[in-house]
Order: sequence, then C-alpha cells, then structure tokens
Amino acid sequence: MLSRRNVRIKVMQMLYSMSRDNKLGLNEVVSHYHVNIQKSFELYLFCLLSLMRIAAYSKQDAAKKSAKLLPSEEDKQFTAKLAENALMLSLVKNEGLELQFKKHKLTYKFDNDNIRLFYTDFAKTEEYREYVMQENSSDEDHRNILLALFKHLLSNESYDEFLEDNYSNWIDDKSLIVGAIKKTIKALPAEQGFYEEYLPSAEAVDEFGEKLLRQVCESGEELLGLIEPTLRNWDADRVAVIDMILLKMALCELMSFPSIPTKVTLNEFVEISKLYSTDKSKDFINGILDRLMKQLHKEGRIQKTGRGLQE
Repeated sequence: MLSRRNVRIKVMQMLYSMSRDNKLGLNEVVSHYHVNIQKSFELYLFCLLSLMRIAAYSKQDAAKKSAKLLPSEEDKQFTAKLAENALMLSLVKNEGLELQFKKHKLTYKFDNDNIRLFYTDFAKTEEYREYVMQENSSDEDHRNILLALFKHLLSNESYDEFLEDNYSNWIDDKSLIVGAIKKTIKALPAEQGFYEEYLPSAEAVDEFGEKLLRQVCESGEELLGLIEPTLRNWDADRVAVIDMILLKMALCELMSFPSIPTKVTLNEFVEISKLYSTDKSKDFINGILDRLMKQLHKEGRIQKTGRGLQE
C-alpha cells in the first residue's frame, strides 16, 4: 500500500523530529519511523471498520422504523440491506479481519453517536433512498452504494475531523488510504487475508526507507559539505530546515540507490517540497539538485544500474 513517496515523507518527518530535538538518537528515531509506518496500515483498517460500523447502523434504523405506530410506506419498505448484503457480510464474517481489528484495538475507538450521525447524514441522500427502495439489488448495486457512502463520508467535515482526531497521519496518508479503501470495495466480496495486500512491504520500509533514514543521519556532515558549495549566495543556516532535509535525502538517494532513476529522485523531492515547504522551495530544490547531479555525475559518484537508468 505504501508508495516510495509515502516512505520518503515519513523519513523526512523523522529527520525533522531529530532536527528539533537533539536528544533523539538514531535507534529511537528508527523505532518511531516503524511505528509511523504501521500507523498507515492501522488507519486503513480503521477506515474500513468505520465504513462497516456505519453500514451496520442501518439495522438500528430498520428496527426504529418497524417500531413506529404509524409507519409510512417508505418505512414499511425499508430493509437493512446496506448491512446485510453479501458484500458487506464478507467483511463482517472475515475472521482474519476481525483479528486484525482486535490486534490493533480498533473496536474501542468508536463512539455510537458519531456512527449514528454519519449514517443519518448519508440516509438523507437520494442515492441511498433509491437504493433502499430497489426490490432486487445486484452485487454491483451494493458495491456502488458502498462507494457512494465512502465518497459521502469523505466530503463530511466531521468525518474528516473524526479520522484526524484518532490518527494524526490522516492528513499525510489520506490519498493513500482513500485509494486502498476504494480498491477494497471494488474487489468485494472479500476473500480471507485480502488485507495482507495493504501491509507495508519490507522492500519499501526496510530496504529503502530505513536505509535512507540511517544514511542521512550517519552522513549528515558529509552531505552538508556537498550541498554548501552549490548554495552560492545563500548561507546554509538560512536554508529552510525542511529544504535542507530534502536535499540531504535526495543526495543519499542519488548516490546509494542504484535502481532508482535520477529523474525520479529529482521529481519526487520537488513534489514533496511543494507539499511540505515554502512556495519558493520547489524552484530552490530543483535548482540545487540539478547542480549537484551534474557535479556528482562528473565525479562518477552516481552509478545507476538497469536499462535506461544511466541518464
């Protein structure tokens, strides 16, 4: 589930933490890094469980409607099929998924009032009313309404706050999690162990991310020595903290990861600077890295392997 960009961002955040707190040691930072990586998977599970809990509230809605003294025709036709369709039941009855929820202690993080409000808000939509009134709904109808529910939740500011209150990484991982949840819904009914696809891979987390984090920490002075001569009229102390971290990370990646093309490294760090640094950072990062790449190529310090990676 985690892309290399997500991993780069988490490494950047750990390096920033170190720059703000000189008491943090390398091993402690690496430990925090792995905790943050796991939080992304946990957030995916949390979003999936929230969707399941909100859908399950339709059973309480059905009970209330059937208990009315004077139910309307719409009340009489109402069923809890949002919760009881085969696609949703494939999640509810998935033993492995339930164990994951318990392992991460997610079942205790839900307030029934929040679930009720999210469901009630969605229940007002025309999409949901039309779905409920359908006599025979297909798997595609169930799939589409679950996608509509998730889309509706994402547009709800209260849901956004609910996720951020429980997971501070929601802002950074939002696009990643949204894509994973949509992919999960589209693949329903769920097979046992389907969630394993979204576990962080050792290649991305350890072989790339942890290696990058350790090398930047251990080679900080050497990297600064390469960067300073390219700053021209800038003093290194005046460079934004995030920009300097990104430059050091990019240098490490250029010299220590032969399978990653130089253009990819340049583009990735420019894009990250747009998200996390100043308005002028993208041009600054681009310019400095361009100079450094030319210098390092000339010195033979960038060695790329694989077809098309020597540029």
